[in-house]
Amino acid sequence: MPTVVLMDVSLSMTRPVALEGSEEFQRKNLAIHGLTMLFEHMATNYRLEFTALVAFSSLWELMVPFTRDYNTLQEALSNLEDYDKTCLESALQGVSNIVQQEWGSSCPCQVVLVTDGSLGIGKGSLRHSLSTMKHRGDDKKFPLPFPFPAKLYIMCIANAEELQSSDNLESLEQLLTLNSGGGQIFTMEGPLCLKSVQSMFGKLIDQAYTPFHAVLRCGNLSSDVQVFPRPEPVVIDEEVEPIPRTILTDLEIVGFIEIGDISSPPVLSRHLVLPIAVNKEVDEVGAGTTEDTEEDTSANQIAGKSPNFCVLLHGSLKVEGMVALVQLGPDWYGMLYSQADSKKKSNLMMSLFEPSPEPLPWLGKMSQLGPTSDAKENPYGEDDTKSPFPLQPKNKRSYAQNVTVWIKPSGLQTDVQKILRNARKLPEKTQTFYKELNRLRKAALAFGFWELLKGVAELLERECTLLPDSAHPDAAFQLSHAAQQLKLASTGDSQYAAFDHNITPMVTDFSGGERERM
Repeated sequence: MPTVVLMDVSLSMTRPVALEGSEEFQRKNLAIHGLTMLFEHMATNYRLEFTALVAFSSLWELMVPFTRDYNTLQEALSNLEDYDKTCLESALQGVSNIVQQEWGSSCPCQVVLVTDGSLGIGKGSLRHSLSTMKHRGDDKKFPLPFPFPAKLYIMCIANAEELQSSDNLESLEQLLTLNSGGGQIFTMEGPLCLKSVQSMFGKLIDQAYTPFHAVLRCGNLSSDVQVFPRPEPVVIDEEVEPIPRTILTDLEIVGFIEIGDISSPPVLSRHLVLPIAVNKEVDEVGAGTTEDTEEDTSANQIAGKSPNFCVLLHGSLKVEGMVALVQLGPDWYGMLYSQADSKKKSNLMMSLFEPSPEPLPWLGKMSQLGPTSDAKENPYGEDDTKSPFPLQPKNKRSYAQNVTVWIKPSGLQTDVQKILRNARKLPEKTQTFYKELNRLRKAALAFGFWELLKGVAELLERECTLLPDSAHPDAAFQLSHAAQQLKLASTGDSQYAAFDHNITPMVTDFSGGERERM
């Protein structure tokens, strides 16, 4: 999950802060101290995450594009200059542009806004932007919510009392509401000093940048791993009293399946899985990634000096074209697979499914899957030309049936006209007539459309009176019989309005007793 640091370099950030026993500090110096602490933490624990630095005042500037080189980021911090007034809206628009150009609109991102809480004056201020937000055209929309999943963390180089007295805290809270992707406002507790800013950035690190450590197991093999970004708790809305679910720190691989069978399943989130480095050599390559170049030794070969199951798993999944199903908790599963960042580099990824015993309907219940060796015959065939998936449901799904739906009046009119056309061709079209009649009857009963049944019955009675002298005698009997059955169904009486009941052709002396019934 990439991070964009949005640094306020307006004149208000140069306001002095008195620190005992040292030279005079500015609020900007406190902000730089806090960001240095964050960058040092990420350099140690989030080496493979990308971070960008953007400075803003009335305009914004990309100081450092997305990079993993935290030395470059810290050097850029020390070279920040001071500019004019604050214009937060343009800066947020800049963040939106930068992230979309680099990552698109589907990659989740974290935005860390560092400001003193002075949000500008007059036109261009945050208060002005928020007040005019609803009166703009589509070409001048406010940049929040971001067009990509994003968490917004606002780091205020000010205490809560100062922000509340200027009503700026309310405007900042409105930003979080507009973003609707989560986040938090952090303020300094107590006097403005190095200790307070360290405490504030420490809280941000604890919430957003703490590595998730787990043990990945498969039978007797195991590996200590880290998961990036940290998996968020999941709440099941369907539960009466939903309790957030978190994944276990023991991740158990329960089986392997071909990529073609898993297809492109719906997932909650995707995470990078890295084995914890076992020596300096593995750490330098970047455990969990393989880079196939002539100059460098691959991670798989280096890990041979110190065995690591996670690297073995990654290489196996990549070569065999399979995924590993992993249990994240009770009735909660995910999958591990190899994903290529480029032609020469690939990572071990983990995707989380929806918490459910049957997250992928075409595979059935996860607990009922088993090894192919347990089957009487290989379900994939001797030459791997077939697959046991997708499983066919025992009951025919409603969306797979020919369901009658009347969205427009023309659709209903067409169905009624079809019945009347067949009615005029009785007795040759007897079976088709009753088939269409029963289809309309079932739909009307399902919708509670009793008036339709009564109306069609009256139409059939009218058709009966309009039959020519040359008409077959059986036509009149069938029309009267069908009209009577529809009228009985229109009363709603359970004896005649049963949904599963079908109106069958009337047996007459003309039709005989051997006519096939529906």
